[in-house]
Amino acid sequence: MAVVFESTIKMLEGSNKDWYIELRDTVDNRLEICLDLKEYSKKVEELGSDYGGNIDEVKWMKDDNVPLHIMDNLRFEMSKLQAEIEEETGKSLINEDS
Repeated sequence: MAVVFESTIKMLEGSNKDWYIELRDTVDNRLEICLDLKEYSKKVEELGSDYGGNIDEVKWMKDDNVPLHIMDNLRFEMSKLQAEIEEETGKSLINEDS
C-alpha cells in the first residue's frame, strides 16, 4: 500500500489574498484544512505518524482561481520552511537519489 497525500491550494471564498491547503490522506480519505504552512507541516507529520513517518508521495495541486502571486509567495515561504527544517535536523528533505 502506497501512502500518498494530496495537497490542494485553494482560495477562501470571496478572497483574492487568503488561501488554505486542503490535505487529504488517500489511504483512509482523512481531510485536514491548513491555514498556513506551519499548520500544514504539523498535520503532515501527524498524519504520517500513522505510517511510521513513511510517506511515499505528496501530490500538489491548486485550484484554477489561485493567483500567480499567491503561488509565488507560497513557494518562497515553503523554501524558507524547508531551510529551517533542514537546519534543525541536519538532513536534506529532498532525496537527491530519486
